[in-house]
Amino acid sequence: MTARSSERARIDMLARVFGADGSGRTIVGIGDDAAVIGPGKEPLVWTIDAQVEGIHFRRDLVSMADLGYRATMAATSDLAAMGATPLGILAGLVLPEDVTDEDLRAIAEGQHEAAKEVGTQIIGGNLARGREISITTTALGETPRPLGRSGAKPGEVVAIAGPLGLSAAGLVLIERGRAEEADAAPAVRAYRRPVARIAAGLAARDVASAAIDVSDGLARDVGHVARASRVLVVLDPAALVTAELTRAAALLGADPLALALHGGEDYAVVVTVPEDALPPGFTRIGKVFPAEGRSSGVALEQEGGTRVPVEERGYDHFG
Repeated sequence: MTARSSERARIDMLARVFGADGSGRTIVGIGDDAAVIGPGKEPLVWTIDAQVEGIHFRRDLVSMADLGYRATMAATSDLAAMGATPLGILAGLVLPEDVTDEDLRAIAEGQHEAAKEVGTQIIGGNLARGREISITTTALGETPRPLGRSGAKPGEVVAIAGPLGLSAAGLVLIERGRAEEADAAPAVRAYRRPVARIAAGLAARDVASAAIDVSDGLARDVGHVARASRVLVVLDPAALVTAELTRAAALLGADPLALALHGGEDYAVVVTVPEDALPPGFTRIGKVFPAEGRSSGVALEQEGGTRVPVEERGYDHFG
């Protein structure tokens, strides 16, 4: 029989996996009622994200290490969109009876790897028992200039750092048992090991007027920026589809443009910036125009300059 330890023993094990915070910012870490971070000179950014079994993932499609990694990157991606430097991460885990100590260690190692990659540490959290696995991640960051969704201005360009559509393609390829095919590899990795674009957010922070990360699909998320800024965002279809996405879509018999527009969990960062201030690592994918009449939203630019409205379809928990 595989062992399951007590809550205290599991917390001790997690403390060993995550280790000590080397930044010197953490005053109180894992093991107390709350984590304490020393005072900073910049505004704090706090975000929280939940990964729930049966909603965000299936155990037969991701490893426990991938699960911990994905949960951590999903939360810290919000810091990237705000132009924030990560300070620390808190993780609340709900675990059913069949999750073993080995499973928990794998989740923790995935969390630790992701946190390390974005330059921070797991500094605390909570363990509880439940019917399904759930990971709720709180990420803390700081920035002298928080980016929001409402600052986009007509005349600016829309730019992106990170892939589009690959994660959605990767999920379907895994479901169909085609994850081992050569052209599937980038998409499968994009789903199992997404990347929070912290460096991109920091690079754009001083020049961007608005920003968002692509978690629910490009069309839906850019639509949030368009409505908050009361502008029309016009996207260039050719700029949205990469060679990797084209190959993955071909395996599925799918439209790569539809995957780019409506696939979720890419965690790319989209910004609006002046035309002469494109940050390093970003690719131009569109332009900002005044809202037509009273209608803000998203459109695709067609040959000849015509514009076709885009349905802001993507993932919606309650839609």
